[in-house]
Amino acid sequence: MKKKIAVLVFLTLGLASARAQYQGRVSGRVTDPDGNPLEKVEVTVVSQRTASEHYEIKTDKQGRFVQIGLTPGYYILSFKKDGFVPGSKEIRVSLADEEKLDVTLKPAAAALEKTYSAADKLFLKANKLYADQKYAEAADVYKEALEANPDNWGYWLNLGLSYKKSGRAEDALAAFRKAAEFNPESYSANKETGESLAKSGLFAEAKPFYEKSVELSPDDPDARYNLGVCLLATGDSEAALLQFQKTAELKPDYADAYYQAGTILIGQNRKDEARAALEKFLELAPADEKAGVAGQLLEFLKK
Repeated sequence: MKKKIAVLVFLTLGLASARAQYQGRVSGRVTDPDGNPLEKVEVTVVSQRTASEHYEIKTDKQGRFVQIGLTPGYYILSFKKDGFVPGSKEIRVSLADEEKLDVTLKPAAAALEKTYSAADKLFLKANKLYADQKYAEAADVYKEALEANPDNWGYWLNLGLSYKKSGRAEDALAAFRKAAEFNPESYSANKETGESLAKSGLFAEAKPFYEKSVELSPDDPDARYNLGVCLLATGDSEAALLQFQKTAELKPDYADAYYQAGTILIGQNRKDEARAALEKFLELAPADEKAGVAGQLLEFLKK
């Protein structure tokens, strides 16, 4: 009996270790402008993939915080403490990796602090509505939060996401543009703005936002693929091919990247490379709506 228990414990530890390999963590330190640590700063960690994945922690006496068990992806971290102007940062969490931050909060005047506090409460309320898939209601509350704090890029981003979920494409684009304006270094703001413009057929306008997304997150296959589609639509097939090839390198099972690369390679008369790309596409996505066209292209290449 004892031997069985030992085996079970070993297996449990093994599973925990395996899970850790597929999760990331974020840690950091919050200080005032003079470098003094700030204790009990409220730190909120919210996933950009789903608002239901969020965490709330506080800094210790040294101003430090840590959150483990994060699914890989993009997160917005908000920092709040009485007497200080709230702050926010966007991070990308990778597998079995740790993102480290240094955050500085500036003192706030009493009246300004009250305004920010009201906006934060509205923002949290809107996040809850968004997580419950009440997107139209969430948008209304995000707008209220923006009336109190109109320069907060995170509020604009989430307003855009609510509009996007509600099918209000033009309003979503306007909100994403504001998010990118207030935080041009945000991957999510640039990615969403580029995507909204591209869906409207405005590929030339979308291009700089997609390029910025790749600059901010060069190892993100979606960012590479989106830029490739945009480049292809604006007539730069050679540059698009490089992006599709990089996408497949970063994510070898990214089926659409092989399809796009294959069609470009046919136009360049690089038949062997085109055949290999299209065969890989069909291997990965045999039921895809483009599978029929890919099969016809392969037959063409055999002639």
